[in-house]
Amino acid sequence: MNSTSTPRPLRDPITWLHPPVEPFDTGRLQVSPLHTIYYEQVGRLDGKPAIFLHGGPGGGISPAHRRFFAPDRYRAVLFDQRGSGKSTPHACLDENTTWDLVADIERLREHLGIERWLVFGGSWGSTLALAYAQAYPERVTELVLRGIFLGRPVEIDWLYQGGTVAALFPDGWERFVAPVPVAERGDMLRAYKRLLTSGDPAVRLDAARAWSVWETLLSHIVASPEDLAEAELADDAIAITEIEIHYFLNSCFLRSPTQLLEDIDLIRHIPTVIVQGRYDLVCPPMSAFELAKAFPEADFQVIGDAGHSAFEAPISRALVAATDRLGERR
Repeated sequence: MNSTSTPRPLRDPITWLHPPVEPFDTGRLQVSPLHTIYYEQVGRLDGKPAIFLHGGPGGGISPAHRRFFAPDRYRAVLFDQRGSGKSTPHACLDENTTWDLVADIERLREHLGIERWLVFGGSWGSTLALAYAQAYPERVTELVLRGIFLGRPVEIDWLYQGGTVAALFPDGWERFVAPVPVAERGDMLRAYKRLLTSGDPAVRLDAARAWSVWETLLSHIVASPEDLAEAELADDAIAITEIEIHYFLNSCFLRSPTQLLEDIDLIRHIPTVIVQGRYDLVCPPMSAFELAKAFPEADFQVIGDAGHSAFEAPISRALVAATDRLGERR
């Protein structure tokens, strides 16, 4: 390195996340008469295009999500899906389906003048990434998927209907079911839907917080007090819970529970990395294994000492290693 070279910023030595970075561009794109989405771009305009798809549904993006992409290699696009984050109207369920979001991704690509891009998605973002790639395979250069969720009833029941996961976290499950009358606990989604449409704001907030804390508790091998406190923030908790229940009661708007597996032949040619925590209790490994079995061409990585969160160090290291390696492909 000569004396005039600019040293590359150091990544976090434990998580391997790239240094915090500010967007070089932000904007709002009207995607329907009702919905406008917020987006931002980080890295460099002439970098390798990539799009980040957040979880939830309804989770929204955060500055930490920018750090999965090397800023000197990528032009990374992040956006808040309909009803989420800074997109408007907030928490709106009208015109809010999987296929509306797929169309929004394509509108955003066209708006930004990007021909093809890497698609990165975790949890619900992996569902949306697969749906988008299968709808527009010619627009996807690579896929990076984490914490696989295929939108099937068995996965939704696992998380919200008791059974094994409730047996592992009986104290958390007790809090989760507490707002729901005993007679209604046979269908927790519909019970929570009723609570969230209550005319009493206190009932709505109590239900949203219980739902959000339950998910956060399961998202980490050890959930920090800070993470649990953030899960109780009123606006975020209500929006995420309402949008998630909307999607889950509608089977994620897929034509069948196995649509994303049935259509895998459409994307077999796309270089793909699948990262799955062995102890993921939100998106249990069964789904990732079924996807990998249907998609043997993918680079399937089971992370033996991690759960669900993309920010658990073993998971983040695998994700950054994948984007760094794929960032060299143009």
